[in-house]
Amino acid sequence: MGIVVVEICDGSLINSIDLEEILESKYPEVSVLENTCLSFCGMCAKRPYAIVNGKRIFAKTAEECLKKIEEHIENELAIYA
Repeated sequence: MGIVVVEICDGSLINSIDLEEILESKYPEVSVLENTCLSFCGMCAKRPYAIVNGKRIFAKTAEECLKKIEEHIENELAIYA
């Protein structure tokens, strides 16, 4: 298990990209967990989002959200460097 946990809802619009493959291959310290529901009712249908170490990250597009997620991961990993 990585030191950065990225949680995604299986109904989230972020699933239009293979987030798990992208992040876990780029960052060995990251674990992507897919859940059936993250209890942010309706958000998954409105915009792509994920939760990175407890912080909600969202954007208008999946690609923009991925970029924000990667920035947050970089910030989290800098703490341990």
